[in-house]
Amino acid sequence: MNAEQVKMTYREACRQAIREALLADPRCFVMGEDVGKYGGCYAVTKGLLEEFGPDRIRDTPLAENGFTGAGIGAAVAGLRPIVEIMTCNFSLLALDQIMNNAATLSHMSGGQFAVPLVIRMATGGGRQLAAQHSHSLEGWYAHIPGLKVLVPATVDDARHMLAAALADPNPVLIFEHVVLYNTEGELDPALTAVDIEHAKVRRPGRDVSLVTYGNSLPKCLAAADALAAEGISAEVIDLRVLRPLDTATVIGSVARTHRCVIVDEGWRSGSISAEISARLAEDALYELDAPVRRVCSREVPVPYAAHMEEAALPQVGDIVAVARHLVKPG
Repeated sequence: MNAEQVKMTYREACRQAIREALLADPRCFVMGEDVGKYGGCYAVTKGLLEEFGPDRIRDTPLAENGFTGAGIGAAVAGLRPIVEIMTCNFSLLALDQIMNNAATLSHMSGGQFAVPLVIRMATGGGRQLAAQHSHSLEGWYAHIPGLKVLVPATVDDARHMLAAALADPNPVLIFEHVVLYNTEGELDPALTAVDIEHAKVRRPGRDVSLVTYGNSLPKCLAAADALAAEGISAEVIDLRVLRPLDTATVIGSVARTHRCVIVDEGWRSGSISAEISARLAEDALYELDAPVRRVCSREVPVPYAAHMEEAALPQVGDIVAVARHLVKPG
């Protein structure tokens, strides 16, 4: 580790980003279930109530439609709310507010109203929280014009994406994978901002592109290590932003490797992986030396039992097997 870099958990990076936002702008406040006295369901907002008080850290009733609507109203009125929805499964209770109001008001008003709202929510499985707390619905939201959808997978992105999201005049959804909260990474203190428009090459390679996001990024990096031991060089692309989707970076990678595996914790049918596959077919078909392959979650509600949950979600061995077959068929 570089002597200047700081070891930090993903959770602490999220917390520091929120604290910095609150210090930087008196219009900014946090609202959601258990964000105050309890310190956040995943302890991301722990200590902020004591520092900023109940006007800036607001506990809400268990009513996603209500407090998300309040957040939209506050944003339209000129404030900078950070709305926390405990898990993306619960965001469906606020889907009317997010899709029919936050995403459309600017367009329907001819630009007279902006909705500078940020909604943070936990996503994904792997913590034995059962089906109603473990699904990956970020691909659904990436379908909706008027929203920006961010999926930070690294400590640097978790630390710096929030500031860029708050600076955006339109609603931004940030999906934080539940398994990542406890993970540690190296925060580069020289980095003061990150781009929320483009994907990033996390590992260069020449034989196959592994395209992914969120908690599937460390799995793809581990898979790339395993493939390297077999003489297969895998390039790993971290999408980081699902809307707008950075197709150019994905196509650029495929143009180098000529093979592609998309790893997506969402369900295969109608997923973000399906959208990327379609774009490659439309715009990069002749760069491909083999069909695009996908590693997705099984098409079942995420199970509670640990061994069944593991079987339902993409794992390193699954990624390795699919990539190996693409490069060395037979």
